[in-house]
Amino acid sequence: MSGYLAESDFVLVEEGFTPRDLLESLLVERCHPGEQGAFFVADLGDVVRRHLRFRKALPRLTTFFPVKCNSSREVMGLLAELGTGFACATKAEIAQVRSIGVPAERIFYCNPCKQVAHIKYAASQGVRLMTFDNEVELNKVARSHPHARMLLGVAADFSTSPHLSVTFGATLMSCRHLLEKAKEQAVDVVGISFHLGGRCLEPEAFARAAAEAQLVFEMGAELGYRMRILDIGGGFSAPGDTGAHLEETAAAINAALDLYFPEGCGVEVMARPGRYLVTSAFTFAASVTAKEELPRGQPGSEGRWGPWDGPARVSLPPEPQQHSTVSAPQTPCPGRPSFRSSLRGPAGLAEDRIADGLELPELQVGDWLLFEDMGAYTLPAAAPCRGCPQPHVSYAMSRMAW
Repeated sequence: MSGYLAESDFVLVEEGFTPRDLLESLLVERCHPGEQGAFFVADLGDVVRRHLRFRKALPRLTTFFPVKCNSSREVMGLLAELGTGFACATKAEIAQVRSIGVPAERIFYCNPCKQVAHIKYAASQGVRLMTFDNEVELNKVARSHPHARMLLGVAADFSTSPHLSVTFGATLMSCRHLLEKAKEQAVDVVGISFHLGGRCLEPEAFARAAAEAQLVFEMGAELGYRMRILDIGGGFSAPGDTGAHLEETAAAINAALDLYFPEGCGVEVMARPGRYLVTSAFTFAASVTAKEELPRGQPGSEGRWGPWDGPARVSLPPEPQQHSTVSAPQTPCPGRPSFRSSLRGPAGLAEDRIADGLELPELQVGDWLLFEDMGAYTLPAAAPCRGCPQPHVSYAMSRMAW
């Protein structure tokens, strides 16, 4: 171990432990009055297993974990121990990664729209790898960080998924012009970056994006650049997604790399898996703090449960009913009636809607709800809100994983 993570950072458990086991013991402790704050339980061993599975499926890829996906100290320390690099979008994220001892060469400043002050901070920290996709961004970097190693961001979206929206990335037609401008300013362009987005990716999209990337590599070679890095971004499906499984996506990626960037060609291939690595490792628990029953026939739910204690509004994804499993802490009694219910966060907040149309048994104030697959894009947003503390996270890992 390199010292990024210590045994004191988590509970060491025997093989066969489940997050449910730890959750139930913690719920017993928190059943006392005043001890009902929302909290997370995280199985770091799950992150280890998913990392190893990713490496096995895609052995050529160097992984850079996007810090914005899960910025907990324990998760980043574990991934640093496993040799993962980190994709940072802000000065604060760079500082956070550097604070745990990760060397600058394992940091990719991947924000396509960077503040000048943040570029200068990256330079002061020795972070050189970053991206650009337009002349304005290129000029900022040329002035503020002359030793930067740049990846040209290329737009790539070949999926029909409604979740995807391409905001950044140069068109194929504009790439030569940008490379010429970079050459004029002596900016070192070392490769190409594309990002296919979040959910429901078609594996064939990677092959089409790799083909376009090869064309841009050829443009760079004609201008005297020695490009040696290809960043294929993220978009690897997490548990509960409707997209392709990792092995199916990996087969398409490996085939495309063999065709356009074969092993031995001198090109390092990077990827930024985020949700795939951490989603299933976290479970969220929150207790019911109020209850409102709506009369039969009234528009809306037959029952309404909430608001929750703790910052549930900011700790949950926009549509948790699509990405999480809601259950009671114990198995409901057979034949127990259920009611169409809604969940709400702290009262009076504009975004207090958690979930609608849930079939739940009749709940009482103090009952607990558990949400599985809550490891991605939950903790960074869990800032204190109107006096609500940030949910505590209890980390555990099996001896075998450690």
